[in-house]
Amino acid sequence: MNSPDSQWSFTAPLSAVPEAVNACLDQYFADSSKEFGSIGSEFGQAISYLKDFILLGGKRVRPMFAWAGIRAGLEGGGGSLSVPFPDATPNPKALLSAISALEFIQACALVHDDIIDKSDTRRGNPTTHRKFEEEHRQKGWLGSPEHYGISQAILTGDLALAWADDMLLDSGLGHKALHKLRAPWRAMRTEVIAGQILDVTLENTGSESVDDSLKVIEYKTASYTVARPLHIGAAMVGADPQVVDMLRRIGHDIGLVFQLRDDQLGVFGDPVVTGKPSGDDLRTGKRTALINLALHKGTESQVKKLRDALGVVHEEPEINDLRELIIATGAEETVEDYIRIHSQRAIDTLTAAGLSDAITSELVALTTKLNDRKF
Repeated sequence: MNSPDSQWSFTAPLSAVPEAVNACLDQYFADSSKEFGSIGSEFGQAISYLKDFILLGGKRVRPMFAWAGIRAGLEGGGGSLSVPFPDATPNPKALLSAISALEFIQACALVHDDIIDKSDTRRGNPTTHRKFEEEHRQKGWLGSPEHYGISQAILTGDLALAWADDMLLDSGLGHKALHKLRAPWRAMRTEVIAGQILDVTLENTGSESVDDSLKVIEYKTASYTVARPLHIGAAMVGADPQVVDMLRRIGHDIGLVFQLRDDQLGVFGDPVVTGKPSGDDLRTGKRTALINLALHKGTESQVKKLRDALGVVHEEPEINDLRELIIATGAEETVEDYIRIHSQRAIDTLTAAGLSDAITSELVALTTKLNDRKF
């Protein structure tokens, strides 16, 4: 039986991307384990944790948008795939392998993010640093289990970032395609780290600026989750600058929708569905756009109560009180308005772009799905 990526073609729908990407990643892990297995069981454990982290969860959003960028770039706004492209378009399987590498960048970001946020669970499972911590504790090793867990998880995240570049370079793309995507790939890596730095700074300064929290969204999520993957995909196949500009505008709006929904789920989400404790952002005092909107829109007494409770509350009754308070300020309704407005703007830009009915309808459906998601 053929694997999902064995007969990959330019017309493959976005819905087929997750399974095909999983097959590419599974093969990459098998090859890497074989190549580096002799280093030792300790390194093998890190590879195993990283493999489980990536393959046992995730929506494959970034590869899906990158594949959309490839298809849109090949159409060039003309509504049909122009294959072969001038100067030899990379073969579809090489492109699939290249966009699969985005999942390693995502893994690096999430493993490190869980350390920064002191998170215990991710996708319903222990976070990577907690897994290493528990391993240390069970084996009765010397030193601090907590420090060991954090140290090993940092290194595992670093490994994921290194393998992202390795998988891209080993994907089978030619020098020309690699050169074309170099600038957006480099920018994406820097932007997501910059966004994380801004996020950590925002939390520690206690800034209540809505503009500051939206700036974090722009770099930490919107750019690297949607806009840059669309850009990278289009760049791989030599898309016209006008197409790239259109895709980045769409990506900005969809990325904002994605993170605003994440912020909403961080307060109101069902832990059974999200795989994370309910109200985690309230427990950690995270200054998301939703929280800062509540601080901006609330009455004096509401704002004082919210400020005093952020990062201090732990019990579910207290969390529920804060949820009700945030709703009362009108912040949740404002976030829902933002989501509707930016989602519709992305859809309007898409429908006016002159792409084929197929890719247009698929991107509209994906945008709607991200808008309506519960996890």
